[in-house]
Amino acid sequence: MGTASSMLTQYDLEEVQLHCHNLFSQQEIVSLYQRFCQLDRNAKGFISADEFLSVPEFAMNPLSQRLLKMLDGLNFKDFVAFLSAFSAKANMEQKITLIFKVYDSDGNGKISFNDILEVLQDLSGVFMSNEQREKVLLQVLKEAGYTRESYLMLDDFIKVFGNSGLKLEVEVPVD
Repeated sequence: MGTASSMLTQYDLEEVQLHCHNLFSQQEIVSLYQRFCQLDRNAKGFISADEFLSVPEFAMNPLSQRLLKMLDGLNFKDFVAFLSAFSAKANMEQKITLIFKVYDSDGNGKISFNDILEVLQDLSGVFMSNEQREKVLLQVLKEAGYTRESYLMLDDFIKVFGNSGLKLEVEVPVD
């Protein structure tokens, strides 16, 4: 797995499969590896921010800049581990943990009112004023038993989203 142009060995497949907690089959990992190699245009063994942005669907995502902080420079093993939250086999906690990391852009393990407000701004753009965003967020927090000064930890996030029936799945095409 040293260079992107090399082929995956059976050992590599098993190692990546363990690293992603067996959420992808070996066939899916091979497909992901092919896609990884397409994105890693210079065969450096990792994908840069510019290479991620070359995917139109990614570049158009309103959260792309936040996601880039998590993705820039990922090697193949970590790329698959990141994508494992999107697997149909991933449990709710794994999916919510990924969403938590998107909101926790400074990586301090807690989400503030302003962290959530920034995500809302990214998602709503010019369609909502700052005042509207703040009003909506304050109401949602109040209904959930939190205040503007509250910090949400991962456990809080899991409690809030745990029973939401959240769908966060991407099908990996297998040739």
